[in-house]
Amino acid sequence: MDKAEWIAVDWGTSTLRLWAMQGDRVLAERRGDDGMGRLDPGQYEPTLLRHAEDWLTPGRVTEVLVCGMAGARTGWHEAPYRPVPCTPAGPGAVSVDTADPRLSVRILPGLSQARPADVMRGEETQIAGFLASRPRFDGVLCLPGTHTKWVQISAGEVVSFRTFMTGELFALLSTQSVLRLSVAPGGSDAAVFRQALGDAISRPESLASALFSLRAAHLLEGQDPVAARARLSGLLIGLELAGARPWWLGAQVVLIGAAGVTDPYRAALAEQGLTAEVVSGESMVLAGLCAARTGDLA
Repeated sequence: MDKAEWIAVDWGTSTLRLWAMQGDRVLAERRGDDGMGRLDPGQYEPTLLRHAEDWLTPGRVTEVLVCGMAGARTGWHEAPYRPVPCTPAGPGAVSVDTADPRLSVRILPGLSQARPADVMRGEETQIAGFLASRPRFDGVLCLPGTHTKWVQISAGEVVSFRTFMTGELFALLSTQSVLRLSVAPGGSDAAVFRQALGDAISRPESLASALFSLRAAHLLEGQDPVAARARLSGLLIGLELAGARPWWLGAQVVLIGAAGVTDPYRAALAEQGLTAEVVSGESMVLAGLCAARTGDLA
């Protein structure tokens, strides 16, 4: 393999992805579970070298451009947020001092919103990747995940955004609350999901009661744990859609992410009469890193 001209890095909370790059061409890709949640600040450089040292050319400085949680306050080096409205990929990358002279590391900043208070770190790079191929897009991007983002895009800028902790709530309720005794670890039921979705959208104020009914139905009626899982998902996504209604109602919506997390959102929006486009989140990250680097070099 040719040595890398530069290295693109997506450093998340639980995972790490690296690409050896020649311009916009991928030479090689690697993945690891060395996410921010497992590292102290002093462990980032050794971790990077463990994965990518053979991509470096002896005696030459190789650029490394990083997005994601490596730039968090508890990460490698804090990259301050850029306030919206702004372009998703802009100035503000922070240089990081390294012990190895072959490395020139910069970390991209996240985005912030003053009112209501909100932040994102990593998603802005996916947004930049999407806009690199769709610069005229005017609408809403939804990035489902642990902390789902709804993002208003206009004239190539992130105008505003809102975060919903739906994924984290699902994980906590299904594995650490009393509902863990009634909810299956996997599986789905489309009909149950749709019913729960409708219940939550029409009566979001009843969510806390509806949640406990999952446990009661298991005790009294022997409710199928897979059905309970589908109902829990439907209730939480329905609550989110009720809160995010101003974002998606009457808008062009594009979902960015892997099929496993975008499929429930696409189905939920379809129940509301909205057909959402879906694009791969993984490909958007790399495209965004390329766009950010090109912008910095222009």
